[in-house]
Amino acid sequence: MKSLLTSLLFSIAAFGLDAAHAFEHPACGTADEAACMLDAIWSAAEHLPAEKQNRLKAPFLETVAKSGDTLLLQHWQARLGADLRREKAVEPYARKKAKAALSRGNWTAFLRDARAGAQPFNIGRPEIMAEGARLAPDAPTRRRVVDAMFELAGRPIAASGLDRSFEQADFGHSLAELAMEACDLSSFDRAIALTADPESLRYALWRRRITGQAGALAGRIRADANSDDTHHVRLALDGYGPVLKLGYCN
Repeated sequence: MKSLLTSLLFSIAAFGLDAAHAFEHPACGTADEAACMLDAIWSAAEHLPAEKQNRLKAPFLETVAKSGDTLLLQHWQARLGADLRREKAVEPYARKKAKAALSRGNWTAFLRDARAGAQPFNIGRPEIMAEGARLAPDAPTRRRVVDAMFELAGRPIAASGLDRSFEQADFGHSLAELAMEACDLSSFDRAIALTADPESLRYALWRRRITGQAGALAGRIRADANSDDTHHVRLALDGYGPVLKLGYCN
């Protein structure tokens, strides 16, 4: 009887701690979600030294600008005491290489060279193939490229560090991003299993773009804040940026 009572007391205490944690780090509702999520992300940044906070202001404002909300951007520029740096758009390296590969032949040749690791696929193959998928003229061609990427990535390797396939992790990341953009949940879950960190905050937020309610992760963003480095905040920005830019999948 005593042990049963003790277990019950522990359960009540644990429930109380969970409730307190949820109260301390609440989720963001659907109303004004963007403002709430951005506040959660910057609250995490405020745990960092001033020098590191200053380094985050530019990428933070770039993320805010993805919302297309002028008033929201003005609010954050005033709050951070910084202006958005509008830099000239530069075509990504991987897209240039994908276009160059396609200019030398058709899609069959593109995939043949990719599988063989021939130039330009000898460096940055996952990223170049991902850009190829984005350049595909139709859904079947895009599917061919994505299927080839999964084929080249292989089965998930249960290893870490030097024992892990770095290219597999890169394929996983590129495939996860493509799946998130295409609102393809099954491919997304398959892809993140190939990455170096399937439980990453970035992927959790990307997944929420497909399933909805990214605001549910606001508590995690606040709770996992640290004063060591900017990595956590950058993951949050990378993860929530597509939600601001693209909106949620239907």
